[in-house]
Amino acid sequence: MNFIQQAYKGKNNFFSFLGGLVVTILGWGFLGSIPLAIVAVFYTKDTHQYQIEANTNFMHVGMDKNLYLFLMLLSFVIGLVTLFFVVKTIHNRSIKSVITSRKKIDWKRIFFSFTIWFTISVIMLIVGYFSEPDIFIWNFKPVPFILLVLVSFLFIPLQTSLEELLFRGYMMQHIGMLVKNRWFPLFFTSILFGVMHGANPEVDKIGPMIMIFYIGTGLFLGIITLMDEGTELALGFHAANNIVGALFITQDWVVFQTDALLIDTSEPNLSLEAFFPVFVLYPILFYIFYRKYHWSNIKKHLFGKIDKP
Repeated sequence: MNFIQQAYKGKNNFFSFLGGLVVTILGWGFLGSIPLAIVAVFYTKDTHQYQIEANTNFMHVGMDKNLYLFLMLLSFVIGLVTLFFVVKTIHNRSIKSVITSRKKIDWKRIFFSFTIWFTISVIMLIVGYFSEPDIFIWNFKPVPFILLVLVSFLFIPLQTSLEELLFRGYMMQHIGMLVKNRWFPLFFTSILFGVMHGANPEVDKIGPMIMIFYIGTGLFLGIITLMDEGTELALGFHAANNIVGALFITQDWVVFQTDALLIDTSEPNLSLEAFFPVFVLYPILFYIFYRKYHWSNIKKHLFGKIDKP
């Protein structure tokens, strides 16, 4: 039974899928935001100020950056727990079935993908730093950075796991089962993944063309999930990508406002960095995975039909 066919296990009608999706979004977006909202109130002088701050994307309302990051990531943890609840109770499926089609989760795949993309990302940052050193400010603060490392490695993988298992797992499986093909859920979830990131402050600062990066990244993650019949490679990649972004570089207009090692003071612009990963690095990484895991028949994996097992 392939990865998308896992949706045939348990209760899988359209209304159970729709209900499960609504419950997950409520758990993530509503319940998950309560801790941050409560703490934010204590950091504001009055309710009116809180309302103004809360309506500004990703404002810290004066709280410690690591605390803010933790509370923001906590909403994803609550969302992930909600998704697992939905899979187990509404669909009567195992949690593993939304992660992989293998007999057990392949942790080696997760760690390999994490390591290779973490390494590539750090190398790119180093090249960028030495290419334009004047735009960077060294920002190493021992105690905040140690706390940032702990929060990042403990909670960012859970944040990225929610996104991967919701888009590349739960949604791709059920939509694929409903439409009986692979290409539609691949493109639909990739576009939806990009649209979700449309609320990020980067889009407001740089412009809509940055959506090429978000949608392109979603498409890449969907492709490697379908080719590999599991989300392990996507899980490792996504965790590495966000951890590097949190630990090593920050800007005052990006979604992750952290005590990173470097502050980029350059003005927001749609540079080569937005397109280089999508059109150069992702194809190279795909080829590495293709050779390492002996993938074959790309057409069948990405455009084949879905039959009931």
